[in-house]
Amino acid sequence: MTTAYLPKLNVPGPSANTFLGRLPIILRFAKDSIGFTRPLFETYGSVVAMTAGGGTHIYSPLAECPGTVFTCGAENVRKVTSQHEIYYKYPLSGKIYSNRNDSPRTEPLKHFGVGLFGVNSGTHRQHRQLLMPAFHKQRIDSYRSDMVAITQSVLEQLTIDKPVDIAQVMRLLTLRVATKTLFGSDVGEKGAKSGEILQEALRMNGSLAIALLPFDIPGLPFHHLLNLFGQLDDEMRGLIRLKQAKKTDEGDVLSMLIQARDAETGLTLDEDELLGHAGVIFAAGHETSANALTWTLFLLSQHPQIAQDVVDELQSVLKGEAPTVEQLQKLPLLERVIKESMRLLTPVPWNARITSQTTELGGYELPKGTEVFVSIYHTHHLREIYPQPEKFNPQRWETFEPTMFEYNPFSAGSRICIGAGFAMMEIKIVLSMLLQKYRLEYIQNQTIDRTGNIILAPKNGIKMIVRKDRDFTQAVGGVKGNVREMVELVG
Repeated sequence: MTTAYLPKLNVPGPSANTFLGRLPIILRFAKDSIGFTRPLFETYGSVVAMTAGGGTHIYSPLAECPGTVFTCGAENVRKVTSQHEIYYKYPLSGKIYSNRNDSPRTEPLKHFGVGLFGVNSGTHRQHRQLLMPAFHKQRIDSYRSDMVAITQSVLEQLTIDKPVDIAQVMRLLTLRVATKTLFGSDVGEKGAKSGEILQEALRMNGSLAIALLPFDIPGLPFHHLLNLFGQLDDEMRGLIRLKQAKKTDEGDVLSMLIQARDAETGLTLDEDELLGHAGVIFAAGHETSANALTWTLFLLSQHPQIAQDVVDELQSVLKGEAPTVEQLQKLPLLERVIKESMRLLTPVPWNARITSQTTELGGYELPKGTEVFVSIYHTHHLREIYPQPEKFNPQRWETFEPTMFEYNPFSAGSRICIGAGFAMMEIKIVLSMLLQKYRLEYIQNQTIDRTGNIILAPKNGIKMIVRKDRDFTQAVGGVKGNVREMVELVG
C-alpha cells in the first residue's frame, strides 16, 4: 500500500507512525474517509497530504505515485475539474487495474469500471460524444413509463405496518430500473442476472482486502472477484452479440451504444469499450440513485414539517397519480428537497484524479502522478458557502444559486456526470409516487453510520415501518451513529 516517493510531496499533513509507517493512516481512511479527513482540513487547510512527505498509494494504477492529497473548496474544485489535461481520471477499479495483463482471468479488468473514467484527452471527448445521444432529454423522457411501472411494482410489494430496510428496497428498485433501461426488456432474466453480478462486483471492488492481497488464489477475495468478472463477461458479451445481430436500436441504452457512430470519423465502440461503458453507466445509474433516495427518505422522516409540505405539493399537483414528464417541472419543493439532501449527504463524496504533469494547487506543487481526492462532501459543508451547513434546509435553495464548483453532486466541468438528467428524473418519480402512497416511519435507536469511499451509504441500512397515515411527527429523534456528525437532528 506504500511506494517509493521521489520527487517528495511538499504538502502539509500528519506524520506517519514511527514503527508502522503509513499503513495505520491508510487503514483509517479506508474505514471512514469523511471522518478521517475532516480534522485534516481543519488543521492544515483546503489542501492536505494523507501523510507529510507523501509515500501513500491507494488509488492510482500507475507504478509511480508521489503520494495522496485531499482538497476541498470551490476554487480547488474549479482547478481540478476544469483542467482536464492535467487532472486525469482512471478506472473505478483503482490499483488493481494494473493487474489487467497478468493472466487471461484478469483480462476483464481492461474494461470493468472503465467507460468514461478510463479515457482522457481526445479519446474522452470522442467517447462522450458517442454516448451523448443515449442521454439526450428526449431519450431520457422515454424511460419515464418504465420507471413508473417498476416503482409501482416495488411499492405494491411493501406491507403496511411492517418494518423494511429502505436502503435495500431502493437498491432493488434502482437495480430494476437500471437493468430495464440499460439492457432492455427483451433480455429478461439474463439482464437481471447481469445486474446482480455487477452489483456484487461493485460492492467488492475497492475493499481493503483486495487492495492488500491482489492474488488469484482460491479463498482470497480477489480470486472471487475475478470469478465474478468472468461471469459478468460471459453474460454481457452474450447480450451485446445478441443486440449486434439484431442491428436495431431497441430503445435501451446498450442497443443505442452499439449503433453509435461518429459522423466525421466513423468511429464506433468495440466490444471491450461497450462492456466498460455499460458497467459504468449501470453503476452510476444504480447505487448512487439508491443512496440519494435512501438518505432523502431518512431526512424527511426526521423533519416532519418539510415532509408534510412536500406531500401537500405532490398531492396538489399530481392528485395521487404518477407524474408526467411535464409535471416533474412543477414540483419546486421536491426539487429543493432533493438538492439539499444531495448536498448534505452527498451520494458520491469524492472525485478522484491523478496529475498527468507537475502542477500547482492551493499554493503547493504537486508532482506528476500525485493522487488528488476532491471532497465534494466537505465542499458542500463549508460555512462560507452554506450557512448552518449541517442543517437540512431546502428553503436555502429559494434564493441561493451556487456555481457548479460550489455545488457538484454530479461533479463539474467537462466530466460532469453524463447521466445526471436520468438520475434526477428517476429520483423525482420514485419520491413522488412513494410519498403520496406511504409514510415511512423511522424505527428509533438504530445506529446509522456512514460507509463507503466511492459511494456514501448507511452501513447497516435504515429500517422503517410502512404506514398509510399522515402523522409525520411520529418517531422523530432517537438517531444514533456518526450520521449525527453530518446533519443536525433532534433528540
